[in-house]
Amino acid sequence: MKKKNKAVSGILKGLHASGSKGVALLVDPDKENALRELKNLYSKTSLPEPDIFLIGGSFISTGNIAETVDSLSENFPRVPKVLFPGSVLQLCENADGILFLSLISGRNPELLIGQHVLAAPQLSRSDLEVLPTGYLQIEGGKLTSANYISQSIPIPRDKPDLALATAMAGQFLGLKYFYLEAGSGALQPVPPAMISLLKKGLKAPLIVGGGINSVQKAKDACSAGADLIVIGNEVEKNPDFIVEVLHHLRVYNLSLNVN
Repeated sequence: MKKKNKAVSGILKGLHASGSKGVALLVDPDKENALRELKNLYSKTSLPEPDIFLIGGSFISTGNIAETVDSLSENFPRVPKVLFPGSVLQLCENADGILFLSLISGRNPELLIGQHVLAAPQLSRSDLEVLPTGYLQIEGGKLTSANYISQSIPIPRDKPDLALATAMAGQFLGLKYFYLEAGSGALQPVPPAMISLLKKGLKAPLIVGGGINSVQKAKDACSAGADLIVIGNEVEKNPDFIVEVLHHLRVYNLSLNVN
């Protein structure tokens, strides 16, 4: 069994406590070309690495999650690999951790608790770090794969109070992390006003993804209160994008130490 990376919970809690900002790169196992381009980019020179790799997607057909995890482990051994599963079928014990997602913004019982019951016995026997995460789908300007597969209506982007009440309910239920998701390729990211409201109302690390396709949008999400931003779709189109985002956040985090 490969040596596991440091606890993902420590990374998330550390970001939350310090005010520093982190980046997670979402890798879809179905998109082998994107992974190949990423490895080529990092093979050219010494570049900053993301804080976490998320592995998964709403629709995975090739069944090569294990191969993707192993490839990332070989090329980026220091970066934790965390599963971002769409179903109980998307498990891999070679990863370092798993976002144990409960879709609290929807009313689909399978994604609230059903898939979790099926996965629990396997997870209890594994060495994966399990991260109980409240998952909130936020309207991003178009129907996304996540909306369609989950059969859930996203929270309207102009209803931040509803998003906060939903997340607070999840916190009272014992969830420790929260993921605001506008969806892969969303036309609009999660509104900064919504991020800010949840940042003030929750005592938990906040992950934000979907529609972050420019450095300015990454800045906006971080300034509003995201502890960890997730990028993926734009990196598939332009691998250099992750370098731009990581450079900005490195400067931001250094400024915290100076101040």
